[in-house]
Amino acid sequence: MTTLNRVSKPSGNWLSLQKRLRATSNSPNEPRNKRQRRLDDSLRASTSSNVPSSVPPSPAGNTSLHGNTVEALRSLIFSPTPFSPDLLPKDQQPGLYIALDCEMVGVGPAGTESTLARVSVVNYFGAVLLDGFVRQKERVTDWRTQWSGVRAKDMINAKTFEEVQGAVAELVKDRILIGHAIQNDLKALMLSHPRAQIRDTQHLAHRHGQSRSARPALRNLVRDTLGAKIQEGEHNSVTDARATMAIYRLHRKQWEKGYAVVPIRVPQKEKTKDIGDQLVSESKSIAAGDGSEDGPRPTRVSPSSKRITIRRKGVSSGLSTVVRHRPNVKGGVGGSKVKWWSELGGAGEGSKGRIRVIT
Repeated sequence: MTTLNRVSKPSGNWLSLQKRLRATSNSPNEPRNKRQRRLDDSLRASTSSNVPSSVPPSPAGNTSLHGNTVEALRSLIFSPTPFSPDLLPKDQQPGLYIALDCEMVGVGPAGTESTLARVSVVNYFGAVLLDGFVRQKERVTDWRTQWSGVRAKDMINAKTFEEVQGAVAELVKDRILIGHAIQNDLKALMLSHPRAQIRDTQHLAHRHGQSRSARPALRNLVRDTLGAKIQEGEHNSVTDARATMAIYRLHRKQWEKGYAVVPIRVPQKEKTKDIGDQLVSESKSIAAGDGSEDGPRPTRVSPSSKRITIRRKGVSSGLSTVVRHRPNVKGGVGGSKVKWWSELGGAGEGSKGRIRVIT
């Protein structure tokens, strides 16, 4: 007896799945959502090198620092310090927008407490307005050079905390302050700023969809939006402040919509129309009358329903109860009560009544 080996054929669903898998393997992987496509487009538009290519300046000035393209904003981050030589004098002034960044060092046991060590402030075009080191009042136990970039030799010509604090307060007054996690910098400087004049790139990037993380790092935000790399080694507060300004300029139109002041129009009240001179005459007669209820009553017209309502001046529109004191009919002289039981008929004098029971 021989057995026959049957070869089962693949089903139609399996064949269609194989075709679909071969088609997707031959084509490049596409981004899964709009955000990934937007980030990939910006990264493809950027160059592979971190240092931007030099753009020849035009007679009107360095146009690369005035534009809001990705290439122009990368040029702003890596521009010379304190400012680009092609920048016009008017663009070296503070202006309306300034960016702030600070660096900290450690004090106390094991350097766990942070204290302000360096402050950098730049304007809209990346020109450095302030860059100075802060003299420490306590012994520094951890310079954090690998992150802060601050060394002990930088304290030679450092200024006092009060001098740096006053200079920063003068710069940020009545201006839009831009920073990344700016509350930490303001806390280190012991300063406050109006909330309506603060633009925190960490908060705004998450709020408007540029970052999924609620607290994205500055280096990750610059890498994803501008295709540049910063903070690979020691941090530089000037570079970080310029990077913060570049991110803000890239998304300024979208982010500023949340701070736009929308005027509120208050509707004007409709004027009520009186019925001739009758209302005025009746109101005057009520005011000068004897106050009786039978007198004329003022009338008013509702502007919506044109319905005439009659109201009395000084009297509530609700129901009222009138109580009248009636005289005592059976009262005696002087209003004294009468012993009514003495008037009832009975068997004897002075009896109070008689009860008759019927069985």
